[in-house]
Amino acid sequence: MLRFKILASAVPLLAAAIFARAEVGSVSHPCIAVGDISVELTSLFWTAGVHVAFTDDPSRATVRVRITEDANEADFTVVDDGLGSETDSCEAHPANRLITIAAQPVDGGPVIYLSNDGPADYRIYVRSKTFSQREAAALIVGAHGGQRPLPLQAASL
Repeated sequence: MLRFKILASAVPLLAAAIFARAEVGSVSHPCIAVGDISVELTSLFWTAGVHVAFTDDPSRATVRVRITEDANEADFTVVDDGLGSETDSCEAHPANRLITIAAQPVDGGPVIYLSNDGPADYRIYVRSKTFSQREAAALIVGAHGGQRPLPLQAASL
């Protein structure tokens, strides 16, 4: 019975060690620098500060992200197929916000509806070998803390 208790208590520790080792030894995750912070995707759920989820149902979304075909229309553009791609842009920023993509919404976190048309809170243009459209959407929403952008107010004179 004592052996079973020891084994039962050791299994979660072994699982955590395996996941931690996989995260440390893996290649870099998509990351963007925004002002004085960097925003990086992580696969470690418990270390992330923002958990985003995706939905195919626009009525369940809290944030809508539209994929554009024109970089000039986008709020956020990712183009890294060229020679000058910066792989260490997030290493220069000491403050790091970790984002994870969850299978289901977590604790009121943002739920993203990604589409090619219709109204949107953010518009993205992605031409990348390292970023997927979902990852770019998760990063831009996570960079804003999961909040929708504030609408522009007309200045009063």
